[in-house]
Amino acid sequence: MNKSQRLLEMMMVVNRKRKFTVNELAGEFNVSSRTILRDLQELSELGVPLYSEVGPHGGYQVLKERILPPIAFTEEEAVAIFFASHALRHYAVLPFKAESSSALRKFYNNLSGDVRDRIDEMKNRVDFVTPIRLAESPYLSILLEGAIEQKVLLIDYESKGQRSSRLIQPVGIYASSGLWYCPAYCFLRGEIRVFRCDRIYSAVYNDSRVEPLDLRQIHLGNREDLFKMEPEEEQLKLNVELSKEGVQRCEAELWSPSRLHILEDGTGRLEGDIPTSDLPFFAKFLIGLGDEALVKEPVELVDEMKRMLARLLGKYS
Repeated sequence: MNKSQRLLEMMMVVNRKRKFTVNELAGEFNVSSRTILRDLQELSELGVPLYSEVGPHGGYQVLKERILPPIAFTEEEAVAIFFASHALRHYAVLPFKAESSSALRKFYNNLSGDVRDRIDEMKNRVDFVTPIRLAESPYLSILLEGAIEQKVLLIDYESKGQRSSRLIQPVGIYASSGLWYCPAYCFLRGEIRVFRCDRIYSAVYNDSRVEPLDLRQIHLGNREDLFKMEPEEEQLKLNVELSKEGVQRCEAELWSPSRLHILEDGTGRLEGDIPTSDLPFFAKFLIGLGDEALVKEPVELVDEMKRMLARLLGKYS
């Protein structure tokens, strides 16, 4: 094994081991300890975050921020990866904004000149349009970590103009129309609720004795299960006829997969149970669809829409 091959293999080995001694690596690569020390010095200069510990139980350890070994990409793969990351630039806030910008710079600067030229030509030819929002969402990282680690967070949240403290267990975070949302189990309401991340004024790990729930099977990949953890309350039968445009606008909604039924001609309907507490939400959403939706039932939803429209008309009378 030549030196370059050994360094590449060693990079993968130390990332896998995390903690090791010089003698262990010397035996594994069948070289002297002095050679291993020189190789570790070169890996460190390449950016592998190593530090040494002295003492009888000492050795080398890789810091948490490990560096991945080199990966070979085709030209088309490199362009695709660049634009996948480039598409996020319209978001003012990301849970990994600094890391994303750093990775994009590294990726771009290490491409060959002709591939960079091709990307430069494509930058103004392809885009992923997202509304530019001024709303700040500074707690995306802790919300995402809370979802991954199954932890309970204490948040200061504003809803309907009023702020309150909530204990939540995040399920994940997602972006829609330039805004960030966090579906989470709300211990106050006893159900999954969707929180606007820009309305969260603080978020810290909870130090009370509230035990986290086992939500490992509830995630954004099975959106139809997100809202099944609802408390016992009266359910109403939803029946809404949709035009083709109405179907397309409903398809983007997180709650729609289990309720949206699409017909062969592209029209469809919304069918399923909705809790009475969600009547204002569905009324506002369906009013926004205008002529693209016709509510057949429940009558309570129709009445709520009429009240909302009457209040709206009152502002202009």
